Amino acid sequence: MPDRIYLHPIDPELIPGARNAIDVCLRLKPKERLTIITDVATREIAAALQKEVERVGSDYSLFVLEHHARRPLPYMPEIILDDLALSQVSIFAAQTQPGELTARTQMTSVVNNHKIRHGHMVNINREIMLEGMRADFLRVDELSQRLVERARQVKRITCKTPHGTEFEAELSPKLKWLKTSGIIRKDKWGNLPGGEIFTSPQNTNGIFVVDGVVGDYLCERFGDLKDNPLTIEVENNRIVDLRSENKDLRDEFRAYTSTDENSNRVGEFAIGTNTACTHIIGHILQDEKIPGVHIAFGHPYAEHTGANWLSKTHIDCVGRDFDVWFNGEQVMKRGKFLV
Repeated sequence: MPDRIYLHPIDPELIPGARNAIDVCLRLKPKERLTIITDVATREIAAALQKEVERVGSDYSLFVLEHHARRPLPYMPEIILDDLALSQVSIFAAQTQPGELTARTQMTSVVNNHKIRHGHMVNINREIMLEGMRADFLRVDELSQRLVERARQVKRITCKTPHGTEFEAELSPKLKWLKTSGIIRKDKWGNLPGGEIFTSPQNTNGIFVVDGVVGDYLCERFGDLKDNPLTIEVENNRIVDLRSENKDLRDEFRAYTSTDENSNRVGEFAIGTNTACTHIIGHILQDEKIPGVHIAFGHPYAEHTGANWLSKTHIDCVGRDFDVWFNGEQVMKRGKFLV
């Protein structure tokens, strides 16, 4: 049975971010049904979200992952997937563990098939609830819309940083740009906090210096990479060289991007648009929304971008202080938008 009665002391500082999620990002209505999926480590945030759902008056189910399966999850429990299919709105607010991407993919497949407005709050924590989740998401959406409309007309985006990034993406009109601004619609689930536009590039080349963070479970281990960046050389959309003084980071990143035949392929080219995110905090969920460029190796979100290839992995890479040009016209200078 769902964990329908979930009582936990609620930190009042979490309420503004939780209310933003329920009222602004997901626009939950009283007659709609919602599924919350969480875990023991995230129970305080889940409790704040639950309180806001109850304020709206919607029917809901809440599942604590550890109550239904041993972690790391090899698959998402059927009871959760079945309940999810009955809802119009859903939230995943839990911490990642190695090897759980398949379980989360099963969940988002149900979300996609049933066109559920889904807020993906993977690895959410208190700091993010007090920063990125307090953004004015209507303004973030307006900025994201302006930017994505321009990006859809562009054939080439180049970016540089004072730290050594010189990177270029070639774009194809056959590969769609997506906007995940925090205002979540049924046609595309989104991370919360939101604030990015992204596509799967036709091709990329150059040097990308990751002096922000890397994604998935490596983020928690290595945190902010400002003092020990990872330098990635890409040719024709594939990693050809990795360099870092942190040998563990280099070797683990190489192992991750060697998982399958497309794990070392650039699957995502993205621009962060959440202007409430002003500094690296060492957490991918928020840091990838900082105004600037991030790329990801692996899964290209083919179901949305139209890419014709797949991967079992997806790892984001975030840098700092970007200058960005669309077809030679500068649209960002040192991380500040010019549009």
